[in-house]
Amino acid sequence: MPPFDPNSAAAPGSGIFGLPFNEDESALVLFPVPWEATTSFGGGTAEGPAAILDASHQVDLAHARLVRPYEAGLFLRAESTDVRHAAEQAKEMASGVIEAGGAGDDPNLAEAAERVNALSEWMNGWVEGEAASIFAAGRIPGLVGGDHSTPLGAWKAAAKATGGFDLLQIDAHMDLRKAFEGFHYSHASITYNGLEEIAAIRRCVQVGIRDFCDEERDYAEAHTGRVSVFYQWMLDNAAFAGEPWGAKAGRIVEQLGDNVWITFDIDGLDPALCPHTGTPVPGGLSFAQAVSLIEAVALSGRRIIGFDLNEVSPGPDGGAGWDANVGARVLWNLCCWTLHSQGKAALRG
Repeated sequence: MPPFDPNSAAAPGSGIFGLPFNEDESALVLFPVPWEATTSFGGGTAEGPAAILDASHQVDLAHARLVRPYEAGLFLRAESTDVRHAAEQAKEMASGVIEAGGAGDDPNLAEAAERVNALSEWMNGWVEGEAASIFAAGRIPGLVGGDHSTPLGAWKAAAKATGGFDLLQIDAHMDLRKAFEGFHYSHASITYNGLEEIAAIRRCVQVGIRDFCDEERDYAEAHTGRVSVFYQWMLDNAAFAGEPWGAKAGRIVEQLGDNVWITFDIDGLDPALCPHTGTPVPGGLSFAQAVSLIEAVALSGRRIIGFDLNEVSPGPDGGAGWDANVGARVLWNLCCWTLHSQGKAALRG
């Protein structure tokens, strides 16, 4: 094979972002979780990882702020057929429950919900094993979903590997519902499950929130020691009053401790950037604001221990369309600034 040229087009069949590294050569290891079971509006997120991989080959590798961050090595593991098969089973069983608005008193729907819960629990264990193996090898994990139920196992692995960390959640939704529609591991319950099951999550800082129920707001207000919410209306009003984004990002970062895991639901962005995501909500962060926030975490001296990116749906036509293009560029910035935060990518002089 010819030597790798970062200025050339990605070679057919090359790795994430067209890079030539194998896992042993990589400081940061991504793993796809093509899982979508409990999404209750739009669909297609199980196809997100493959679409992002395809779109990543169009991302140029020169970084505006960092010196060749890709040289630390980035690698994306292959999709698991077991996960894909379990997700298909779970989605089929969940569909009737979702259509009915929950299991209610119907024993058949209740049984279906419990089977979905069991498959979701299996998925959580699989994800924990994947992330744990990456931590054990001294590498940095990044999860590429899939719906937003996927990262719970990765957070559990991070808790064991680090002893404790804070979550930075970029999202349109709080995800603090308890067993939404009868699904214990619903995409709408991921943050609730993380806070309830993982004591090592010291604090969750939510950004871009603009769609929630009373139950979720009440939970956040009852747990102010662990949950800090930057609602979109708060960010907007501050902007209307003249506060620059950099100052707002600084206030957000101040809420975080030394070790940070970033959980990024693509619907935290303005839906013009992710029109096919499952539950789009008007408003949200611009692409520049989201990247600036990730950058602010890294430049603050905090250590990004890992991340997950979820809810990218390529849309009904599939392939590397607009949603995948945006998702790939969010992923690129998550990778680059995570590497910088761990001393593996230097700032340009």
